[in-house]
Amino acid sequence: MPASEQPHKAGELWEIDDTCIDCDVARQLAPGTVVRSAGRSVLARQPAGPQEHRALEQAAVACPVQSIRLGGRRVGTDPFPLRLDGEVHLCGHTSARTFGANAYLVGRPEGNLLVDTPRWSSAVADAYERGGGIAHILLTHRDHTAHAERFARHFGARVWIHEGDLDAAPYADGVLRGTSPVEVLPGVVAHPVPGHTRGSTVYVVDERYCFTGDTLYWSRAAQDLDVFETVVWHSRPELIASLLRLARRARFGWVLPGHGDRCHLPADELHERLLGLVARMRARAPRQVDITEVAW
Repeated sequence: MPASEQPHKAGELWEIDDTCIDCDVARQLAPGTVVRSAGRSVLARQPAGPQEHRALEQAAVACPVQSIRLGGRRVGTDPFPLRLDGEVHLCGHTSARTFGANAYLVGRPEGNLLVDTPRWSSAVADAYERGGGIAHILLTHRDHTAHAERFARHFGARVWIHEGDLDAAPYADGVLRGTSPVEVLPGVVAHPVPGHTRGSTVYVVDERYCFTGDTLYWSRAAQDLDVFETVVWHSRPELIASLLRLARRARFGWVLPGHGDRCHLPADELHERLLGLVARMRARAPRQVDITEVAW
């Protein structure tokens, strides 16, 4: 029996070793048991029951460096892709090359979508094959392109990215331009949002799901929408302008980021929170770019 399918043994303890890169994936999936301390994820306590065990199994499979173990071994049957809502799934299997960025699988009758990509493996690709394959890969920005070409070649998928970040994915054949929204597929609208990078883009699906890459996320500390101020690589003023355009042009009830927490709220409330974020950013001083100061 493979280690990942072995049953839990009495007395085995969960652990997170010192290979952790502080990417936040485990804290998103197992918030009751995994916390941040001294710049890394640590166990606050052992899980209290089956639900918390399952959450740690999900975190262990999703972890980009496999630093989460039970009794010193890797555990948990693969739970991914993990359904979040409707036909939207969390991919798990994050990559150290994208600092543990989340990717999403979206089932569509005209062909399934990947928004960014998990780390490549034949097992992950086989799972997607069984689900109908991948027709389109929607890249949010240059930082999340690491495995896209491999998935695109395997599935013969069309790859979308904004021209501002095209040099990070020169194989892309769906190139977005300018700052106007574009319906790239029925019900799928790309909104260019330069700021984090020159070519950052969010994708709104069915006026319900907003896949934000590194542009926007739900902050568990602030319990509100926020941006990663200390990793705005391109332009903070352009990011503020982009967020205001997004608030004016789009409605959605889910925020599904590459990094940071996800959220699901009424669309009108998210609209007001997005406008509030723009106002806060205008009022506060810029912060120095420093990836070690990212706030979750």
